[in-house]
Amino acid sequence: MTGQDEAAPSPGIHQGPGAPLPGPPQRLSPKVLLTEPIRMLPSLFLPLAGVLFVGGFSPSSFLWAALGVAGSVAYAVVRWATFTYQVAGDRLELTRALVSRSVRTIPLERVRGVDVSNPPLHRLLGIAVLKIDTGAGGEDKQEGELDGVTVAEAERLKAVLLRHARAGAQTGEGGRDPVAVPAGPYQEGVSTPVDRPQAERVLFVVPRRWLAYGPLSGAYLLTPFALAAGAVGLAFQWGNELRVDGRFLVGAGEWLWDHPVVLLVALVLLVLAMPVAGGVMYAVFNWDFTLRVREGYLVAGRGLLTRRSVSLERRRVRGFELVEGVAERWAGVARAWAVVTGLGDSQTRGQLLPVVPRSKALDVVGEAVGPTISRLRPHPPAARRRRLFRAVFPWLVIAVCAGAAGLVWSPLWWGPAAVALLLAALGVPLGLDRYRSLGHAYDGARLSVRSGSLRRSQVVIEERAVVGWKLTQTPFQRQARVLTVTAGVGAGSGGYSAFDVGEAQGVAFAAEVTPAWLAPFLLTGNSERPKPVE
Repeated sequence: MTGQDEAAPSPGIHQGPGAPLPGPPQRLSPKVLLTEPIRMLPSLFLPLAGVLFVGGFSPSSFLWAALGVAGSVAYAVVRWATFTYQVAGDRLELTRALVSRSVRTIPLERVRGVDVSNPPLHRLLGIAVLKIDTGAGGEDKQEGELDGVTVAEAERLKAVLLRHARAGAQTGEGGRDPVAVPAGPYQEGVSTPVDRPQAERVLFVVPRRWLAYGPLSGAYLLTPFALAAGAVGLAFQWGNELRVDGRFLVGAGEWLWDHPVVLLVALVLLVLAMPVAGGVMYAVFNWDFTLRVREGYLVAGRGLLTRRSVSLERRRVRGFELVEGVAERWAGVARAWAVVTGLGDSQTRGQLLPVVPRSKALDVVGEAVGPTISRLRPHPPAARRRRLFRAVFPWLVIAVCAGAAGLVWSPLWWGPAAVALLLAALGVPLGLDRYRSLGHAYDGARLSVRSGSLRRSQVVIEERAVVGWKLTQTPFQRQARVLTVTAGVGAGSGGYSAFDVGEAQGVAFAAEVTPAWLAPFLLTGNSERPKPVE
């Protein structure tokens, strides 16, 4: 049966929450036959261009190129006709029978999130891409994708999959314990029956004027240089096909090098284009960023050309990470990510907020996940000395070596020596700021660690998210009587560290959060200091 383009429910799929889902296999929308050949064009461009150039743009070469295009269209038709999907009981089955029959089965209880995206061509045709996250670390072979369902079918199937995944979690399917639906941040509320619909609530919509903060994040500022590098790479890659001699490109580069004024003007133009291009790219990716709560899920939607919707199961959210770059801290803005168990591609899919004012970020994250911990415990003076040493000493070594080379070989080495001395001087405020950024805390329910200067990150996670501790000391740390305490977490990046805490302070921090775990490893009696755990 072909996919239905109208908004009527698919046959066999019951709309009531918790209802069984029998029904015949479904196919993708036939409109996908228009997107598949276009998607394949980049990979076909070089072969088709080669056929035309080799054939001298003769009628026969155009015929062979047309046959190649027709073959790609026929392949897309066969792939569409041999692919079906079906929600059968407690699982989603994706079946492909091109040469041999293969069936990929995804248990609904393993579904961690369902993302719906609409690339430009898909939006024009009224279809969408639905991706299913099973918490398998982002491995494609463990996840499912339906590229080409109608928008109505994508939203309906998303609701069905998330509803049944949540139902399985609440009823303890798959050997898991029943879990109450959170009534608020970091609170356990009364379990909500699966068949009781919950109203959608919008937490925050990023005002469009705040898109001006985008270039402050830094990565988008490199857009002009990335475009220029991509253009040069394409010129070298396609030079032969387009009858552009590679020696011409090399000669153009040598000419620019011999005319430093032109090269300098080009660099100045690229630098001036950084905030503009960065702001445009940031707006394209984060247009109308909306964070809402829907049936136990945090749903983040964004995008101008490609609209994307990401769902995060709230009961699997273990905390959040607040990130601030140097320019962002100066402007008083920040970004936020959720720390979620079993989430692949967390740096993209786990984003709660783009660049917004820090106070607003704390308010929104506090409502969606939980409050932050503002008062952090400082680290000992030894941590400050280590930060200053690491920020200044390497540049001093380079300055001394370059100065020695200037005395022995050539005065040209005095230039690098002066630059290294300048960087060493700048390392002093950088090291002090890195020390001020260090901190850790525990309030009885959550723990928090913070570090970094150029990219300062503060993580707040629930106590229940901690699955282990790792206390390490390098020889230099042992001499300074400090250590690094890492809380192992089955979510996010897998572990979050408090760097260069005092020996007694670090052990006490871990023992405060999980006292029963560290009690057998701590020395008692009249010992001078606790024994670090390796």
